[in-house]
Amino acid sequence: MPLSIAEYADVLHGRDLIWPKVPAPIPLKARPSIAPIKGIKVVLWDCYGTLLRTPDGKFTLFPEPEIRLQVALEKTIHEFNMWNSMYRKPGPPWQSMINQYRDYSERLAMVAPKRKGDVTDVNLVAVWAQIVDRLFDKEYKYDASMYGDLGPLSEKIAYFFHCNLQATEARPYALQAIQDLSANGIRQGILADGQSFSLAQIQQALAKQGILPPIHEVFPANNNVFSHQLGVRKPSPSLFDYALLQLDKLGISASEVLHISCRLKTDLVPAKAAGMKTALLASEKTGLEAPAELIKDPRTCPDRLLTDITQITSVVEPR
Repeated sequence: MPLSIAEYADVLHGRDLIWPKVPAPIPLKARPSIAPIKGIKVVLWDCYGTLLRTPDGKFTLFPEPEIRLQVALEKTIHEFNMWNSMYRKPGPPWQSMINQYRDYSERLAMVAPKRKGDVTDVNLVAVWAQIVDRLFDKEYKYDASMYGDLGPLSEKIAYFFHCNLQATEARPYALQAIQDLSANGIRQGILADGQSFSLAQIQQALAKQGILPPIHEVFPANNNVFSHQLGVRKPSPSLFDYALLQLDKLGISASEVLHISCRLKTDLVPAKAAGMKTALLASEKTGLEAPAELIKDPRTCPDRLLTDITQITSVVEPR
């Protein structure tokens, strides 16, 4: 039976492979605002940039400098034995694939969203499914017993590729903050730009900080909304509305939800407009997006400001 994405991640990270690293954080000066907010029942975390540190401070398909993309493509071609089934051009293998990767990503990004104000998201798994489909033209072979058919195979390729494209690591003390909230009876979930493999990526990162319960116990499926599910990314109103619709089924209203992110304009401003409470995480310069005009405006300013992720237990009281 093919491996699940979580099982594949365990096998992959059990190997002696070289992965990119996230640079050390650049500290900043900020004054925390961590007075308790009454009545919070659910904390919805942002993923890339908040729970997970990245060199870019957010999820991206095209990091800078471009050599990161070149290296990730080269490693992926080698890992999945694609070279013999590629339409080759002079030069290194990545040069034969980079235009395909760009073209498929751009085509998916051009699909118009159904709702005004929404922003189209690119599903990385779909990008790799189209690339792999072309490989089959030249009799591409792989271990289907491990990777599955085209869908699961593409998901595993996308996961491997992204781990090499964009380094991630759990924010210091992230696991402690999550465990403390759980111990205090607070539900938790993810509201983020992300892919079908993002939860597995979170699990791998958090496991390096200590013993982690099964990830679906920490972040139940009904509490999570990733951009790939709806095909739109932040600040799309549909993403926030869908998250609240899911929580409404559990009897939880918007005012009982706290969204945490390091980005104001794309994350916390639309969350506040949807009726959620908001907390800005300002623990390092990388990824922090907090324009002064949004901080000063009472319609857009966050309800609380954290300079350390563990301060969340001061903001959210035990139930």
